Amino acid sequence: MAITYNDLYLDIRRQLRESGVEAATMEARELVCFGTGKSREELIRDSRLYASPEREGQVRQLVERRMAGEPVAYLIGEWEFYGLPLDISRDVLIPRSDTEVLAGQAIAYIQALGECRVLDLCAGSGCIGLAIASQAPSARVVLGEIDDSALKICRQNIRRNGLSSRVMPVQMDALEKPARSLGEFQCIVSNPPYIPTADIAGLGKSVRAYEPRLALDGGTDGLDFYRSIIQNWREALVPGGRLYFEVGAGQADAVLRLMRSQGFGDIQIVKDHHKIPRVVLGMLCAEI
Repeated sequence: MAITYNDLYLDIRRQLRESGVEAATMEARELVCFGTGKSREELIRDSRLYASPEREGQVRQLVERRMAGEPVAYLIGEWEFYGLPLDISRDVLIPRSDTEVLAGQAIAYIQALGECRVLDLCAGSGCIGLAIASQAPSARVVLGEIDDSALKICRQNIRRNGLSSRVMPVQMDALEKPARSLGEFQCIVSNPPYIPTADIAGLGKSVRAYEPRLALDGGTDGLDFYRSIIQNWREALVPGGRLYFEVGAGQADAVLRLMRSQGFGDIQIVKDHHKIPRVVLGMLCAEI
């Protein structure tokens, strides 16, 4: 039986809602657009037209995969972060709205600096560094990432957003000291792996089974990357430079203490939209 694009969208939205998907409206729209090859504007324009059986079938197959736990971003191969369209693959974490809090905090500081160098360490898709570059036109940004496949996504997103002149992807290991040739930065931002190893098995299927473990596993207590970055990468900050972290629930105080022990001051904790302490930031102000 033939179905209009609008009725197809409404049916998919109902299925997602009944399965407990919070963002059912947005996900239904994205799945129908991708499955039918239409933009959002074209979907609205053609809402009363009938979808071909082939296109309906493509959408239904995507929905089956979504209902089995596969995230929409991996199904459609892209996601939006801070207003930027980004290529996404299963080699990188899906950007979250909570991470926009980290980006926003860093952007406000970097915009006031004017010309500066910024490092997005453990960059993944490059979402944080690209958001900074898009909002702070005087900043030059390095996307630091260890994984080859993730670096490929970084390169795609740099090109996609027309930022090749000011953003550079560089392979680097956050658990090792930086090379001196990397130079110094006025700001380092990082959303590192922070899930305790033993907790990964208990994560929701859409995270546990699909998102890269390399980007999740923060060691026994989830703090391995914070320890390394705070201790080793302070060398890559200019005196007075700032370090910005995203942290997991319940980790903010521990990260604050680590930063304080390594000569950081003016340390602040910022909550996300759910009132959870999500960002820890501080200024490098002393030699130890």
